[in-house]
Order: sequence, then C-alpha cells, then structure tokens
Amino acid sequence: MKRKLLAGVALFAGATLALAQQPVTIKLGPQNKSGERGTAKLTPEGDKTKVEISLKGGPKGASQPAHVHMGSCSKLDPNPKYGLSNVENGKSTTEIPVKLEDLMKDQTAINVHKSAAEVKTYVACGEIKEAATKKSGKKG
Repeated sequence: MKRKLLAGVALFAGATLALAQQPVTIKLGPQNKSGERGTAKLTPEGDKTKVEISLKGGPKGASQPAHVHMGSCSKLDPNPKYGLSNVENGKSTTEIPVKLEDLMKDQTAINVHKSAAEVKTYVACGEIKEAATKKSGKKG
C-alpha cells in the first residue's frame, strides 16, 4: 500500500515538474458580479516566471492591482505573495522571482482588484494549482 501511495505521489510530482517546463494558462473568473474574466499565462523563465494577464469586461481606463496570493479564490490570504503589474486596458505583464514549478506546488491564486482605492474588492481570480492539476489530469 505504501509503495502505491509513494508511486502516486512521485507520478504527480513528475507531472507537475513536466508541466512547469511549459506555459500554463489559468482561467480568471469574475468575482463580486464584476463581469470581468480572462486568462493568466504563466511562462517559465529559469528561476523566474512571466505572468501575462488578459482580462475583459473591466472599466475603461482603470488601473487594477493584481497579485499572486496564497490560498484559493474562495479563501485568499489577504497579504499578497507576489505583486504583479497593474492591469491596464485589460493587460498586464510581470516577471516574478519564483520558478513556475515552485509556484505550482502551493495553493496559490492570481487575483485582480477593482482599483487601488478599492483594493478590498476582488473582480477576477484564478487558481494556479487547480489549473496545473487539471492540465496533468490529476486531482489534488
């Protein structure tokens, strides 16, 4: 029984590592009836990860803060783990100082806020680990 469990853990870890070598796309869903949705593409770049957000349905001309948080979209740690460039005109590109494979090990989410003045209002969110496990065919 222990061997099967260890083999399963090794298989999942191997699948996660293999996924970390290629870009992962996360769906960003609307929160708080914002109507904002889109994607975040995470691309491995050595010891860093490039995060490209593409969001539709946001207010024109708005500058919306975005972060990587620990937790899930339904239960985020309010303190950001990594800051991302603000989403402006529906786009944001940031390089964060963490390997994609390490980012996918923890329960993390990309979260977009309504504005700097209304940072406590979340408008879009997507879970990184969930996207990685769906892509590998594993549930975790």
